[in-house]
Amino acid sequence: MSQLFSPLLQRRLSQFKRNHRAFLSFWWLLAVVIICFLAPFIANDKPIFVQYKNDIHFPIFKSYPETFWGGDFATETDYRDPYVKNLINKDGWYMMPLIPYSFDTINMSLDEPAPSAPTFDNVLGTDDQGRDVMARLIYGMRVSLLFSFILTFFSAIIGVAAGAVQGYYGGWIDLGFQRILEIWQGLPALFILIILASVITPGFWPLLGVMILFSWPALVDVVRAEFLRARNFDYVRAARALGVNDFTIMHRHVLPNAMVATLTMLPFMVTGGITVLTSLDFLGFGLPPGSASLGEMLAQGKNNLYAPWLALTAFMVLAIVLTLLTFVGEGVRDAFDPRKVS
Repeated sequence: MSQLFSPLLQRRLSQFKRNHRAFLSFWWLLAVVIICFLAPFIANDKPIFVQYKNDIHFPIFKSYPETFWGGDFATETDYRDPYVKNLINKDGWYMMPLIPYSFDTINMSLDEPAPSAPTFDNVLGTDDQGRDVMARLIYGMRVSLLFSFILTFFSAIIGVAAGAVQGYYGGWIDLGFQRILEIWQGLPALFILIILASVITPGFWPLLGVMILFSWPALVDVVRAEFLRARNFDYVRAARALGVNDFTIMHRHVLPNAMVATLTMLPFMVTGGITVLTSLDFLGFGLPPGSASLGEMLAQGKNNLYAPWLALTAFMVLAIVLTLLTFVGEGVRDAFDPRKVS
């Protein structure tokens, strides 16, 4: 461990571990991330693998027509059909995921009209279209986490770069950037998203691109302040006097100081990304209809008050995940606080 990490980083990791709430939240959050990104292996209406006539097949990765298993139709196999199950079991066997439903699988054998209450088959019930809530919950959280991670990553890169240029050069460059930021941050992001939703087809990547445009200024002020403070330090002046180029000074000597404040904000930016996507989906300006979405589940809960499991499930999951992210963020903030690192 001592060979891989610097003494300062080791002290910060030790400080983070001493914050038991943050440390436990990190492992719980990691478990949630792993479950969500393994969603196709946990919740799917296709077998993980099939052993058929001494050959192994993976329908989870490849589509097979029903005729491949000896059926009558050349369409994609419905592995929940008892007829197909009997065909496969004659010459082999298969293993289904723990939850035999995908996010868009409609349960056609419900005992009551949809949305149906929780049962042994649908642990968290179904929505108003007969789709398994547990499966949609896992896939919806996966989409939310992926969206928020990508949004935070690119927003951090743009925000750190803009703040570094402002703070390092100062003067008219800093003044001009600040005026541009004031105008940019004053734009009504929600109204712009509503307008774009009427012009282009809503989707994961278009929505992500628009959100990046309005998310990157969150880090600019923090990074700018660090660069303004550090650009007149003696080691920076000495580097300039030795002829070191500006990019090297910014990247190697000043940026590590700014990254301390940046890293403490990243968990909170992830929290904000999840909240924004959920809000947009709830309002109907987010992902396309039918997509796995926590916001869409909340909207269904609002429209079906007699099915409380819809809103309660989405609310509880959001509350737990956002709380875990907040606790991790607080732990990272304290670990990077020089007053608390011993």
